[in-house]
Amino acid sequence: MYLARTLLKSNGVKAALFALLAIVLVSCETVGYYSQAARGQLTIVFAREDIQHLIERPDLSQELAGKFAKVMDIREFAESELGLPVGGNYSSYVDVEREHVVWNVFAAPEFSVDPVNWCYPIAGCVAYRGYFSQQSALSYAAKLEEDGFDVYTGGVDAYSTLGWFEDSLLSTVLNRADYQLAGLIFHELAHQLVYLPGDTTFNESFATAVEREGVRRWLAKSNKDFNIDAALLDYDRQQQFVDLVGGYRDRFESLYQLEINESSMRSQKLELQQTLREEYAVLKQQWQGYEGYDGWFSRSLNNAQLSTVASYNDLLPFFAAVFEQSNQDFSTFYAEVSRLADLPEQERDELVAAIE
Repeated sequence: MYLARTLLKSNGVKAALFALLAIVLVSCETVGYYSQAARGQLTIVFAREDIQHLIERPDLSQELAGKFAKVMDIREFAESELGLPVGGNYSSYVDVEREHVVWNVFAAPEFSVDPVNWCYPIAGCVAYRGYFSQQSALSYAAKLEEDGFDVYTGGVDAYSTLGWFEDSLLSTVLNRADYQLAGLIFHELAHQLVYLPGDTTFNESFATAVEREGVRRWLAKSNKDFNIDAALLDYDRQQQFVDLVGGYRDRFESLYQLEINESSMRSQKLELQQTLREEYAVLKQQWQGYEGYDGWFSRSLNNAQLSTVASYNDLLPFFAAVFEQSNQDFSTFYAEVSRLADLPEQERDELVAAIE
């Protein structure tokens, strides 16, 4: 989330350089932000426990032992079948002792669906600002709201350090189904393979494409028909959710282009938000009452919240097409995505438009 790949091998050196970011920047606010990021990441690094050693402990519960063994299986598959850079990633475990590991703050103007971007060294500009403390995230969100922005704050259960550190399995994801855990690991490892600084949509859509195909292959090899059906149903619902929100995002964008006064625009914005909730209620009936997105729809549905859906899905059709053109071979696919990431932005955008 905050860091990128480096050739340095020593975690101690990495930790020192990471902490140094907090004192080389200019403003007090920036120093404070990077200080909390450094503290949060280093806390995780120093709390790591080797999973293989944990599995060998006689007092480890059968449930945890089974979950850890499954992670070892997922790691092996990610490396041998998907060509992902596993290394020491997910070979350690950390109990973060809270519901989420990080809270991300998203913001957008009151009458625009384009999110605010924050820029960081190496990682470039992204459409969120992450905090290891929920209260810190909420405090920053409140300041943005005072400035008139639409703001959305959401908890994050895992993230990638982009190869700077060996990522750990966190307690925040242990309650997920095995195929969901596999998808998360494939997704985060994909970020270490290809990462385009400053382009959240490119990065997240690519990682999501790897996640979905990886899960499909992992379940097929595991010969778990029930889990395959559950995963396909999960992804189908997710796509319907994305299509619904994406369609309304376009409607909000059209609204904001109208030459009407702010009062009328604000009123019509509220009406659109309510209509979106009503359409979700209809969709939910088709899902036999599945409640997985209830929490999301209970929020304000403002521009910042809508932007979070776009980041992970807007370029999925593009990457699916590139994967097919790569004969469904991951090595060829990764090479082509790396080539695309190295292109000038305008040239890359033209290729994306041509394939879409």
